[in-house]
Amino acid sequence: MTLQRQHRPATQADVAREVGVSRTLVSFAFRGAAGVSEETRQAIFDAAKRLGYRHNAAAAALASKSRTAVGLYLLDLHNEVYSDVLNGVRLALPQDGNRLILSVSRSIGGVDPGAMDSLVEARVGIIIAAALLDPDERVRELARTTPVVSVTRRVEGVDSVYPDDDAGARAAVGHLLELGHRRIAHLAGPPFEGHTVRQEVYGQIMRSAGLAPQTVAAGEFTQEAGERAAAEMLAGPDRPTAVFAHNDQFALGVREAAYAMGLTIPGDLSLVGFDDSRTARLHGIDLTSVDLHAVELGKIAGGVALERLSNPGAPLADRCLTPRLVVRNSTAPLRQA
Repeated sequence: MTLQRQHRPATQADVAREVGVSRTLVSFAFRGAAGVSEETRQAIFDAAKRLGYRHNAAAAALASKSRTAVGLYLLDLHNEVYSDVLNGVRLALPQDGNRLILSVSRSIGGVDPGAMDSLVEARVGIIIAAALLDPDERVRELARTTPVVSVTRRVEGVDSVYPDDDAGARAAVGHLLELGHRRIAHLAGPPFEGHTVRQEVYGQIMRSAGLAPQTVAAGEFTQEAGERAAAEMLAGPDRPTAVFAHNDQFALGVREAAYAMGLTIPGDLSLVGFDDSRTARLHGIDLTSVDLHAVELGKIAGGVALERLSNPGAPLADRCLTPRLVVRNSTAPLRQA
C-alpha cells in the first residue's frame, strides 16, 4: 500500500535550521528588529522563500506585548465617503510600518457590535471608526479597552476628527433659500446619537425663516431606503420644490424617486446632497453637494492614531474640518408657476 505523504507548513524553526541560526534571530528578522545583520536577514528571507514559510504577522502581534496594528471600522463600503476615508488612512500610515486591519459593519440600519469586537479580538493597538452608530457612552466604554479615533462624528472623551455639520447644513439650506425655494424638505437618516446635527440645523434655519420644516427619515443609511422615503415625501399634496438630503446616497435615492414620478431635476426639484462623493461629480449626475473632505478626514485620523500609539498620554485630539458647498447642476432658482 502506498502511503500518501503528509505535508505541513514550514515554521520559523525550519528556517532557523536551514540557515544555521536561532529561531529567535529568525523572529527578529521578520519583525524588523535590531540586532540582525543585513546579510543574515537576507539569508533568512531566502531560506524562508525556498521552504515556503509565510510569516504570520497576526500571530506575532498576539505574542507581542506591543500592539502596533491599526483597526479601521467602516459603516458601509457601498458609500463612497467611507472608501475615501479608507484611502486617507492608508496615506497616513507608513507602508512598511503599522498593519491595517479592516472591519465593515454588517448592519447599516442599526448597531453591529460584532464588527468592533472583531478588531478588539485581533488585539489592534487602536481603532479608527467611521462612522459609529453606538451611543457616546458605549464608544467611551470601548475606548477604555482599546483607544478609539472617531471619524465623521464628534464623541466627547475620545479622539475625534469630523466635519462641521452645522456649517455644512447652513450652507446647503441657505443656498436653496437664496434660489427662492420655500418648500424645502429634508431627507434625514435614522436618529442615532451623533448623527442628527444636519437635521437639527435644517429645522432651525427653516423656523428662523418663518417656514415649516418638512422632514422624512429613512430607515437605514442606503440609497434604496432613501428612495423609498423620498417617494413618500414627493407624493404629498404640498410637494417640496427642493430637498436637502443627509448624504449623497440619499440624494441619489431622491433623484431616482423623482424621475420615477416624471419630475425633472432641477426643473421641478432642486437637490442638495452631503459628502461630495465621486458619483456626485459625474456628468449627468452633477449633484450640488457639501464636500466634507473625506480623504483629508482619513489622513488626519491616521495621524492621530499614530500619535496615540506612540504617546498614549497625549491630550485628546478634536479636529473639526470646515466643509464647503460645491454647486452643480442639480439646483436652480425656483421656477415660477
